[in-house]
Amino acid sequence: FSVNAGHGRTEIGDAMAAQVRELDFITLWSYAHPRAIELAERIAGLAPGDLNRVFFTNSGSEAVESALKLSRNYHRAHGKGQKIKVIAREIAYHGTTMGALAATGIQPLKSQFEPTMPGGCHVPNTGSYRWPADRDPLWAADAIEERILFEGPDTVAAVILEPLQNAGGCLPPQDGYFQRVREICDRHDVLLISDEVICSWGRLGEFFGCQHYDYEPDIITTAKAIAGSYIPMGAMIASDRVFEPFSEGTAMFAHGSTFAGHPVAAAAALANIDIFEREDLCGHVRKKSPEFRAALESLSDLPIVGDIRGDGFFFAIELVKDKETKESPDDEESEALLRGFLSGELYRNGLIC
Repeated sequence: FSVNAGHGRTEIGDAMAAQVRELDFITLWSYAHPRAIELAERIAGLAPGDLNRVFFTNSGSEAVESALKLSRNYHRAHGKGQKIKVIAREIAYHGTTMGALAATGIQPLKSQFEPTMPGGCHVPNTGSYRWPADRDPLWAADAIEERILFEGPDTVAAVILEPLQNAGGCLPPQDGYFQRVREICDRHDVLLISDEVICSWGRLGEFFGCQHYDYEPDIITTAKAIAGSYIPMGAMIASDRVFEPFSEGTAMFAHGSTFAGHPVAAAAALANIDIFEREDLCGHVRKKSPEFRAALESLSDLPIVGDIRGDGFFFAIELVKDKETKESPDDEESEALLRGFLSGELYRNGLIC
């Protein structure tokens, strides 16, 4: 999920070393530096539509926190300060900071830190393996509108979704899911945040996962592979419309951190993007993904393989005790199978997991 361009890329290390010699550090608080400017321009050029405003962070959690703060601030600037809630999906993971944790739909990760930030609401995810056969494919999308109406549209600031949900076992969207969600958000003046800390930088065969599923969010969050994981970095990318209230006069988005957009991290990210473009890594994913899928699907006859799902270079195999009932192994059985056997065998065959 993180070292998407691969380990041992000397050109990234060389770019970082050269940057240290040129400018080792300056904060972006009230300043700018050439690498951050260039990187923001490159990212804006790769992002869809009018997502042209790039705000740097140090991690995915910080990017999500920034997006949640911006969504509240955006509505407040339009006289709708009561729009503070965020709707996310069950079992979705969005980060470790308190705002991101409120959006996270995994209760065991939250219980030690409760009460979390008010306003986190959750809806069913797109995991359809155990859905009834006659369920409407867009049921999960429509559940978002039901929750907005339940909470009150005048209280909901944003919906945050991964293009392909990681936690819960790689849960792809149904055809038309994001188009329906986009319509719902527009209808109720709710911002759509695409959390792409995992799904960006080629993971699904495009620079951003929303491009793979053909939807345009209001905000994208990204991290992990933005600088190849050679150094920590993240970013929030906002549309011109969302940033407009803060672009003139004395208005400002009063948020940031000392090391965000660090010159060395920006240099690493620029070198990483150069590799992606020179070697057409996104095109490589699109070309090889069908072979990857076919190789995984060759395992489908095994009695413990219940489902194989995913896109791009992001797939999961769901293991079951019984294919007919779709019963999952219990905790003890899962531990014995995964940690006790499978992880070791994969490692011995050259896969680090």
